[in-house]
Amino acid sequence: MKNKPMLESADVKLIAAAAEAEALKNNWAVTIAIVDDGGHLLGLQRLDGAPAISAHIAPAKAHTAAMGRRESKVYEDVINQGRVSFLSAPFISGMLEGGVPIMKDGQCLGAVGVSGVKSTEDAQIARAGIAAIGL
Repeated sequence: MKNKPMLESADVKLIAAAAEAEALKNNWAVTIAIVDDGGHLLGLQRLDGAPAISAHIAPAKAHTAAMGRRESKVYEDVINQGRVSFLSAPFISGMLEGGVPIMKDGQCLGAVGVSGVKSTEDAQIARAGIAAIGL
């Protein structure tokens, strides 16, 4: 039997606070979603002024990153390079940049998804959140 690290409530709070700080520092109104390794929602924070749709897009990006164990941008790139049939992949709806997996020792602990500004900025916020727990 193998042991695997898991996100705890305190980790989710640290990630959310650091991601929010990064967004506020840049005056970006976003939604931040944090999921576990199975893509299940652990935290959702919609900052003031964030578009309503971002509350659906951020969790989808996080779910995609967690389930795929890679950044959601990978899927966006596949589609943009012409493999549009990938849009029919089951259970994957957040195929836009801004979902970043939380990896430790080769294991996926979960992911952070952000939506509300440019995709590169969404990913910047997600990475800032993950950095708060030392990963």
